[in-house]
Amino acid sequence: MAEDKSAVKRIKKKKIKRTLKRGQAHVQASYNNTIVTITDSNGNAIAAASAGQCGFKGPKKATPYAAGVVVKNLMEKLRETGLEQVDVFIKGVGSGREGAIRALHANGLEVMSIKDMTPIPHNGCRPPKVRRV
Repeated sequence: MAEDKSAVKRIKKKKIKRTLKRGQAHVQASYNNTIVTITDSNGNAIAAASAGQCGFKGPKKATPYAAGVVVKNLMEKLRETGLEQVDVFIKGVGSGREGAIRALHANGLEVMSIKDMTPIPHNGCRPPKVRRV
């Protein structure tokens, strides 16, 4: 019985190591969190990190400092890919917008372009009724 268990070995599937020179950085900066995702030019995700994943809790997740830590954490995951240049796409109105872009540049990535993808309502939701005191 003991020999049968030791004879069966599970073979793990090898992770494909991709190398790319240019990619995209998608930054989602809300009031509650900052999420940064690195993709290839087609939009296929390579690595992602968020402020909550890096250990920040509560309102600290949406700070510029947290955005810098998120990017630093993400760059450690991307060391073997050889990424050099990124096009940045920003979505949201949080305070981590600027901090994330500065951190991308500070961690050795060349920022080629910055595009704001924040959704803007064109007369969307009806506002709440006026408060009477």
